[in-house]
Parts: sequence; structure tokens; C-alpha cells
Amino acid sequence: MSQVNAEPKPQVGVAPRVSVIVPCRNEVLYITNCLKGILEGEEPEGGMEVIVSDGMSDDGTREILAELSRKDPRIRVIDNPRRLAPAGLNAAILAARGKIIVRADAHAEYAPNYVAMCVRTLDRTKADVVGGPWRAKGKGYVGRAIAAAFRSPFGMGGGRGHDLEYEGYLDSVYLGCWYKERLVEVGMYDEDLVRNEDDELNLRIHLRGGKVYQCKDIKSVYFSRNSLIKLFRQYYQWGFWKVAVILKHHRPASVRHLVPGVFVLAIVLGAILSPFHWVLALAYGGFWAVYLVASVVASCLAAARDGWTLLPALPIVFFVFHFSYGLGFLHAGLHSVLCRGGQGRWRRGPSSLTR
Repeated sequence: MSQVNAEPKPQVGVAPRVSVIVPCRNEVLYITNCLKGILEGEEPEGGMEVIVSDGMSDDGTREILAELSRKDPRIRVIDNPRRLAPAGLNAAILAARGKIIVRADAHAEYAPNYVAMCVRTLDRTKADVVGGPWRAKGKGYVGRAIAAAFRSPFGMGGGRGHDLEYEGYLDSVYLGCWYKERLVEVGMYDEDLVRNEDDELNLRIHLRGGKVYQCKDIKSVYFSRNSLIKLFRQYYQWGFWKVAVILKHHRPASVRHLVPGVFVLAIVLGAILSPFHWVLALAYGGFWAVYLVASVVASCLAAARDGWTLLPALPIVFFVFHFSYGLGFLHAGLHSVLCRGGQGRWRRGPSSLTR
């Protein structure tokens, strides 16, 4: 097991300026490298602590956390009995002693200056939340194809949060760094959401007149799923819980969030209606032709950047992205009608803590 560097240690009795919060559950393969990357990196001015909110892991993660916290007193471990990311994040925020909160996920790796850069960017911009772009990395052939599609505008709808060179204001940012006072004032994370808690929090900040800022020098690596089944499940959940965010605020954070639902609806309606008239059949064929051409072009562009061996898998990955998200979105639309908008009853929807 990798060892975490315990130096420098915070002074006894002195609260650190920065609290890094990490929600996790069953991350035995990732948690050591995650914490090692954070703790061995550049120390932010004023010192830091790391609060890991563990969702009652049963795969050995808790034993690793106990050993790491024994060796480095900057690590504090708290329980998250609800086993949901928003609940764990809120518990860690309330337990934090720092005036600045930096979010990290166990399923990622961080540049040596990640925490310090977050803090410097927050102090420089005075934005309500700052963060870096989503950098995806995959393991194995399918995982690398998923990561390549994740970086494609065709795969993710062209959101600027996936543009590694974009710096400036945008609608939502990966992970995040806040002044604790502002984060508590805006209401922290919505614990009724299983997924999309980040997007909903950023939308709430925008609606209150706040600013969300992306700095390209805040660097981390997100490990994408390594199978199509896991990818389908993940994006189905994201599509499903996106509807809860829209219903809560009576608006989408971005029009692009609606596109996959329209895509799946067009597939279903086209399959039902096209046999009844040749015009409908022609239109349905044209719809698929446009999509396939766009998918092939996007696949070629992604393969040229990340390796031509990925080309055969990329059109399939793109389709799983779009279809699973859209299917979850439409399922949630039906779910909302049957539940008549009952917020608490959304907890019956698909759930998962890990990213």
C-alpha cells in the first residue's frame, strides 16, 4: 500500500484555511492515490485538512482510511450512513474547519498544485465557485474509447467544461472550490438528488446572481467507466436525475441537456410511425443518416486525436452516451407524472454514490 507523506503537519490548535472534502464509497482501488496526490502536493497558504466522508464502505476502503489517517493527522474520516454523495458532502462541509472548501472525488487523480491553484483562483476571481475542466482518462480499450468520446463535443454536447483550454465563466464546473460561508449561504448540496448535485448547485448559484469560473490550470484526471454496461448505467442515472433538477427550478441549466431526450423520443416515434406512410419512413431514414454521418465524423476526429485503433468502438460509445442519457431522461419524465412531482418520492429512482 502506498504511504501518504505526513509532512508538513498543521499546527496543533490552529484551524487550517482550506478543507478538502472527499465523498467515497468502496473506492479501494483509488482512494490511496487520490489522497496521496492531494496531501503530497503543494500546500495552500494557511494549511489544509482533508475530510473523507465514507459511505460505509465494505471493500477495504475503511481500513485504508484508518491507516492513512493514523499516519497523517491532516486526514479526518467521518461516516456517511445515507451512502449518497450529496449527504456525505454536506456532512463534510459542516465538519470543515477551513474558510475555503475544495471538493475532490476519490475516482480521480490531481496535479501537485491542484488545491493551491483552486485557492489562488478563488482569491483572484472572487467568484462563487471555481474549478478546472473535466480531463478524462480510461483504462483498457473500452475505457480509452469512452474517455476519447467524453472529450468530444459530439459526445458531451459541446459544454465548455470539457474544453481543456477554456478559461472564463460558464454554467457549471467540475468538482469545485468555494468560500465556506458562501457555500453554506446558498444551501450546500441538495440531498434529495442522487445524481447531478453539482449541476443543480451551480444552477442555484447562477439564479442567485453568482459566478462560476473555470481555470484551465486547475488540473485533475477523471477515470471514466471501463465498460459499456457501466457507462449505460451511469448516463441513464444522469439523464434520470437531470429531470429532478429541471422540475425543481422550472428550467434546464442548458438547452443541450434536453437534446438526448429528444433524440430517444425521435427514435421511438419514428419506429412507430414510419411504417404508416412513405414520407414518414423517408424522414426517419434521413434522421438516422444524419446521425450516423455526424457520429462517423466525430469518431474520426476523436480517433485522430487519441488513436485510430479506437475508431471501431467510438460510434458505439457515442450512441450509448446519447441513448442511455435520453432514455433515463424520458423515464424520469414519466416518473414525474406518476409521482405528480413528489420530491421525496424521487429517491426511488436509480441511485449510486460512486462516479
